[in-house]
Amino acid sequence: MSQFNTIAGWSLAGGIVALGASIVTGEIFHSERPETMGYVVEGVVEEGGGEEAEMTMAMAFPSVTVEQGEAVFRRCASCHTINEGGANGIGPNLWGKIGRDIASVPGFSYSSALSEMEGSWNFDNMSDWLARPAAFAQGTTMSFAGLSDPLDRAAVILYMNANGSNMPLPEPPAPEAEAEEGGEEDLAADVEGAVENEGDAAGAVEE
Repeated sequence: MSQFNTIAGWSLAGGIVALGASIVTGEIFHSERPETMGYVVEGVVEEGGGEEAEMTMAMAFPSVTVEQGEAVFRRCASCHTINEGGANGIGPNLWGKIGRDIASVPGFSYSSALSEMEGSWNFDNMSDWLARPAAFAQGTTMSFAGLSDPLDRAAVILYMNANGSNMPLPEPPAPEAEAEEGGEEDLAADVEGAVENEGDAAGAVEE
């Protein structure tokens, strides 16, 4: 019996030691998500917040120039020409592309991914195409990975528009500061109007 008690005692002691070690180890190596991540993983939403809104072309155009777009277009020049009457290469000539029907350059053999699409190129869908051609038209033969920076896309679209399209640019969104200022002016006008109406009402009673 005493031997059994001895064994049980050692077993209990061993369990207590193991439990204590586990707790200590957990406290030492316990980790939490850091407030600032060491790097950004695309598509991951930070705790307590949402994904950053994508910059639209209307927002981006005021920040870029045609000259910047010409520089970005050099990445495209190995496959595309953009001069009026230019020959098709690996890709179609891009003169006057904005506003033209999708897959409509004469003499160029498009993939079915594009040739079966309806509609025309505008600033927004051209931005989507340039961001990631394979996602915009699954099965496209265009091997270009895309331009992830919306400012790069806006610049090259501005350059394309200046070469044979000349479509009117969208109005940039009103700055929030101006909108808030306008709201404050409206509020002040409402208060002033209310005071005047109160004065008129008081005058009417006095008369």
